[in-house]
Amino acid sequence: QVQLVESGGGLVQAGGSLRLSCAASGSTSRIGAMGWYRQAPGKQRELVATSPSGGTTNYADSVKGRFTISRDNAKNTVCLQMNSLKPEDTAVYFCNARVRQIGTFRFNDYWGQGTQVTVSS
Repeated sequence: QVQLVESGGGLVQAGGSLRLSCAASGSTSRIGAMGWYRQAPGKQRELVATSPSGGTTNYADSVKGRFTISRDNAKNTVCLQMNSLKPEDTAVYFCNARVRQIGTFRFNDYWGQGTQVTVSS
């Protein structure tokens, strides 16, 4: 089992910045990719950015150049620096970790509780 705890959401004006953090605990040695997703009211959850355990990061087109994901494997944390925020970035942001099942190459998704980000115009 892996537990994910997020922090850092809030209310900000358009053009402002926020930094989200996510700390993982539990069976962290089996974590593969970590990332951030978001869900706006009435919309499906969508990928924002992911950081594989090895390899390049991946961003949604809508946040490229504005958001930066960073990961500290030693501390089992993943952060999302969000700059130049827009009202359309308003959503609940969820931390995600893909955790390998013991003895297999299959992965389960684990989610944090979500943190609200609201960008006012």
